[in-house]
Amino acid sequence: MTTNNFSQEDASCPAEGMLRQFSGKWKPQIFRLALDGPVRFNSLLRQLPGSNKQSVATALKEMEEADILVKTVVQEKPLHIEYTLSEKGLEMVSVFRNMEGLLG
Repeated sequence: MTTNNFSQEDASCPAEGMLRQFSGKWKPQIFRLALDGPVRFNSLLRQLPGSNKQSVATALKEMEEADILVKTVVQEKPLHIEYTLSEKGLEMVSVFRNMEGLLG
């Protein structure tokens, strides 16, 4: 049995909420890849060794629901879907760059 040792103060911490949005398999890597511009599902599968369709699809859906990514259906032949950082996702870039500087 696990216990939750977080206090009410921890639950209201903005950083905790942001980190929770990036918890889970593949989300940090997807975010990093989306920094360079639109990414396609199959491209993500190729760039994430060990990933599978279900886990990447779940991560994309959760990131879209959290308003970190925007899903766009591109009406070209062949029809495809691209994921880009949302406005909220773009605002998070500086936070991650700062963390990178602290850790690197």
